[in-house]
Amino acid sequence: MTHDQMMQALSPVRLPLTMATLSLPEMAALLAFGILSGLVVAAAVLPLTRRRAPRRRTRLADLRALPVPQRMLALARHLGHLPDALRAAAYGAAPPPSDRRIERLARRARLCRMWRR
Repeated sequence: MTHDQMMQALSPVRLPLTMATLSLPEMAALLAFGILSGLVVAAAVLPLTRRRAPRRRTRLADLRALPVPQRMLALARHLGHLPDALRAAAYGAAPPPSDRRIERLARRARLCRMWRR
């Protein structure tokens, strides 16, 4: 039996023509399903692949061992800004405040910054 004879012996397709081809709404639904499934996979993988910055927890009491100018610089790096009450001391225009006052101002600045977010 040749290939042509075998093809003629096959019965015709029993599916309706509308089911044998994709229509435009079906293609749009498949595209939307693919995009949604891609977003779900990306959302599931993102926490696993995100670059994490190393977290250094610097306690304010650990800064007491530093000299006053370096302590002010470390405090400014830790908070992201230098509190207004400490700026004059940081630039040498005023005498340095006590350790307790520096820590109190830093805690107050940190709390104010948390509530501003």
